[in-house]
Amino acid sequence: MPDEDSLSTKARRTPWNKGKLIGAKPPLRPNQVWSIRTRLLIERRTRDLALFNLAIDSKLRGCDVVALRVEDIAPNGYAVDRATVRQKKTGRPVKFELTDQTRHAVDDFLKEASKKPGEYLFTGRRGHDRTMTTRQYARLLADWLASIGLDPRVFGTYSLRRTKATLIYRRTGNLRAVQLLLGHTKIESTVRCLGIEVDDALAIVEQVDV
Repeated sequence: MPDEDSLSTKARRTPWNKGKLIGAKPPLRPNQVWSIRTRLLIERRTRDLALFNLAIDSKLRGCDVVALRVEDIAPNGYAVDRATVRQKKTGRPVKFELTDQTRHAVDDFLKEASKKPGEYLFTGRRGHDRTMTTRQYARLLADWLASIGLDPRVFGTYSLRRTKATLIYRRTGNLRAVQLLLGHTKIESTVRCLGIEVDDALAIVEQVDV
């Protein structure tokens, strides 16, 4: 039976979420996305701009964003219009389109960093043969958010995954399309990601005849 001292120590242990805002991280609004882009352009942060734009366009999880290789996005030395990446969590491939601004940002970064196929696109402090860590990615995002006056505690890397998906859903109401774009195996996962009400989702699905 544990003694009183051990129980007291456990009681004093600091909760992991003390001082943190927990729950689903909201997506960024279009004006916030453009504010961050403008800031990164002005400061000539080429790598960060490529990383930010790719995270928005790809709608990938943070672990997949930092694991991107040059050939995933630019197999011939320049960014492609569409890319396919296999997700780490599900093992399923997901396709996404790269906008003009994202392709330009990636091309500028590839040229500046002299990146070649076979290399990781975003490397960290551990060496060119190691990917950027998700923690470093999160720290960069916090810096971007703070630079335009947003509270980094409110958002997270998952906010970038949700941003374009949420915008597509609001404009089209096409839940199935968003499911495919996010690479979800279950529609319930898409519902949770978008933060929409289940009844709303079911109402949309019921309008689709198979």
